[in-house]
Amino acid sequence: MTFGTFFVPGPTEVRPEILQAMTQPMISHRGSAFRSLFERIQTGLRTVFVTKRPAFIATCSATGLMEAAIRNAPPGTVLACVNGAFSDRFSTIAERCGRIVERYEVPWGQAHDPAMVAAHVTAARHALVAVVHSETSTGVLNDVRAISDAAHSADAMCVIDSVSGIRGAELRFDDWGLDFVFTGSQKALALPPGLAFGVASERFLNSGDPTGRGAYFDLAEFASGAAKGEAPNTPAISLYYALAAQLECILEEGIENAWKRHALMAAMTHMWTQRRTVHGIPIAPFAAVGNRSPTVTAIKLPDGVSGDAVVKAVAAAGYTLGAGYGKLKDTTVRIGHMGDHTPDTLDPCLRATEGVVRKLVG
Repeated sequence: MTFGTFFVPGPTEVRPEILQAMTQPMISHRGSAFRSLFERIQTGLRTVFVTKRPAFIATCSATGLMEAAIRNAPPGTVLACVNGAFSDRFSTIAERCGRIVERYEVPWGQAHDPAMVAAHVTAARHALVAVVHSETSTGVLNDVRAISDAAHSADAMCVIDSVSGIRGAELRFDDWGLDFVFTGSQKALALPPGLAFGVASERFLNSGDPTGRGAYFDLAEFASGAAKGEAPNTPAISLYYALAAQLECILEEGIENAWKRHALMAAMTHMWTQRRTVHGIPIAPFAAVGNRSPTVTAIKLPDGVSGDAVVKAVAAAGYTLGAGYGKLKDTTVRIGHMGDHTPDTLDPCLRATEGVVRKLVG
């Protein structure tokens, strides 16, 4: 197996040694061996979220904890900050959980204004703000620290989808006074899909209506299990093995170094698009300057060049890109410069993409 050819922004490429870790034998999830594994994982996840709080581990996709964010939140109406496909999903989930939702929408490619968040919450007395940190469909990064502060200034709580943010984009749970943040295993953590992770403040845990939390995604159950070194239900033990192995590597690199590496790859990608435009290939990041994610770049393609054609031709050259997502499917491609990728693995992918686009432009 080789590494360095898969640049889909989720699931991301997983190193062979991490995949190999999943071949270890089963253990009882109520025994001492599992509790030891659980505690090692807690140490790593606390470092990733920059918190002293327990980290919740759910055997599900991150969409599961997106629903948990709504079900465990304080009663009342929700302000959903929508600027792409996944923030739209967050809004829809809130509605399907029975909440009344106001959508604060900005054009795809733009970030949300914290002052407008505060104004919307104050005017409607919303109980909750739902926001996406790194919008994977567009490559936009929201200032979730400022948005959370804006929500708090208007007496609301804030739940944050950092699915393609955590480990790649700076986030400091404790220092920023956040309420609830969740992510998935298959993005910048560079693990197989199947696990979701979240951290909740004590205030958030105590704010929800216990009758509306459901069963599987009741965060009080996760908190109770974490206090005993246990999962609240049968965990995906093979994925826990992979998680433990990957967290050792994440701790060795250091979370701030990981943020710097991702920022460097993003800057490298943005500069690459600028140089291509100067040389007659009009491509550019879809996200506005100043609001670009360090983990994923959606690239606007020249007129007449389809995203599907680029993805297929780059695949023939040995690299896998992400297709455009949602209404951007035909006009963009996405490069996931996250996880365990480095500038050295990213560079040949960019060169292959350049060659393809140049040929398609003619």
